[in-house]
Amino acid sequence: MATKTEVTVEEKLRALYDLQLIDSRIDEIRSVRGELPLEVEDLEDEVAGMNTRLEKLKADLEVIEEQIKEKKNNIEESKALMKKYTAQQDNVRNNREYNSLSKEVEFQELEIQLAEKNIKEYRAQIEQKNQVIEETKGRFDERSEHLKHKQNELDEILKETEKEEQTLIKESENFESQIEPRLIKAYKRIRTNVKNGLAVVPVERGASGGSFFTIPPQVQMEIAGRKKIITDEHSGRILVDPDLAAEEREKMEAKFAKLK
Repeated sequence: MATKTEVTVEEKLRALYDLQLIDSRIDEIRSVRGELPLEVEDLEDEVAGMNTRLEKLKADLEVIEEQIKEKKNNIEESKALMKKYTAQQDNVRNNREYNSLSKEVEFQELEIQLAEKNIKEYRAQIEQKNQVIEETKGRFDERSEHLKHKQNELDEILKETEKEEQTLIKESENFESQIEPRLIKAYKRIRTNVKNGLAVVPVERGASGGSFFTIPPQVQMEIAGRKKIITDEHSGRILVDPDLAAEEREKMEAKFAKLK
């Protein structure tokens, strides 16, 4: 039965630092995009909202036009009734019937006046809504053009970086699968807790990369010995020696260059 080759601490450190370089490159690509995807999404929501508003305003106009049409029909009906009642007045037998018909004529006159007033109000509403539509349409066109510009900008960036990013994501997952879960869990926790996502850093000028806190000479020697995983007591980052970092950086940069 073949025995499983034990992974040395040095191999673990190299794998972790390679993973860090891959993830940092992914971070760099995403940083180039910046807030652009969110900006495009917000613009899409804004444009969709304005389009919905325009559709509602146009639907409101159709309703008002129908109301005007209805009132015009009511006016014609009232005029027809007035004509009918006036004609009937020529054939009444007494004042009571005449007065009753006169009241009907007056009522229809009031109905016509009310309908005309309603039509005037509806037309004012149409004018107001048309003004809002015009303003919204102008804003809609301007934001749509801005969205188109930002979408083209995003598409161009994605065209340049998406293939590389997807390849790097797969590479990152591949490296993760080769590192023991305990270390991956620690690595991800550190990446989440530090500002720049650097969980594995080299010693630079006697201090932890990105830090001003000096590392004691004895600890630096232990890091260079690559016999155990050592973390920075201030930031919690995993530390590697400068030579290992330079070797792995050269190797990974050559790999990244092939992806572009």
